[in-house]
Amino acid sequence: MSWLTEQATGVALLLHCQPGAKVSKVVGEHDGRLKIALNAPAVENRANEVLVAWLAERLSVPRKHIQLVSGQTSRKKRVLVEGVTMSEARKALDCN
Repeated sequence: MSWLTEQATGVALLLHCQPGAKVSKVVGEHDGRLKIALNAPAVENRANEVLVAWLAERLSVPRKHIQLVSGQTSRKKRVLVEGVTMSEARKALDCN
């Protein structure tokens, strides 16, 4: 799974985000990244805020444990999540 890697304190996710969807959800994989539809527009950082909140809820971690490392203004993002194992992340994001 190239979009999910283990880190010292958690996991790193490579994401392809699609803003403007009706519901935030995992869509599948796209170009080696996990594709996530977000129910927020890509204006004034709203899509990034929704992404962090959605990931925090799905992965059962506080928002402060999620760090958007790169891709703040891009659909391609790299996110670090502290306090989650690879198997927990796979399960929470409905990936086997």
